[in-house]
Amino acid sequence: MELLKELCETPGIPGFEDRLRTIVRRELTPVVDEVRVDALGNLVAIKKQADAPKLMIAAHMDEIGFVVNYIDDQKGWLRLVGLGGHDPRNMVAQRVTVSTPACDLTGILYPGIKPPHIQTDEDRNKQPKVSDFFVDLGLPAAKVKELVPIGAFVTLQREFAEIGDCVSCKALDDRVALYVMIRAVQQATRFGFEVYAVATTQEEVGLRGATTSAFDVAPDVGIAIDV
Repeated sequence: MELLKELCETPGIPGFEDRLRTIVRRELTPVVDEVRVDALGNLVAIKKQADAPKLMIAAHMDEIGFVVNYIDDQKGWLRLVGLGGHDPRNMVAQRVTVSTPACDLTGILYPGIKPPHIQTDEDRNKQPKVSDFFVDLGLPAAKVKELVPIGAFVTLQREFAEIGDCVSCKALDDRVALYVMIRAVQQATRFGFEVYAVATTQEEVGLRGATTSAFDVAPDVGIAIDV
């Protein structure tokens, strides 16, 4: 479970999959013949077999998240643009990780909606939008601007938990499939194929990595794992 925990808790949104790619490379390099990364950031790990059909196994590295597009001059609040399919009703008061080149910071998503005791009927029927929310880092505006550049990425913050026979965490879409792909390549001794295990990028914004890598590999058989 430690590898699945690491994969799930590691932040990485579309276009910012570097940390996940490092983990996948670490796990697969000892058991494959070649590892390469293409221009879109897809990691391709190859188990070579002469005169065999190509099998491509794909799982995406990215999770839904946000990008900082504005910092309030007075409060230091971060305004966001969403990447991927968010339901803003689930965003209220969520803890988030703001990932910068220098460090990761913890913040809270506010406000989205008014507290129940001051909501009107109109408020209760209103659907919040991502643009209604901001991240409060609990720091002075000057310090926020020093630490957080425009374009920093933001992910929900969830600790990995085992609950009976199940697990709970953020980003199980698609880190659990990434885990399955890694373990399959590590443990299988005979495939009957030349195997291309591909950790793809930018799935949450249009299957970009999978499309690019499929044309690159040109497999005879392709298996995409997702949840």
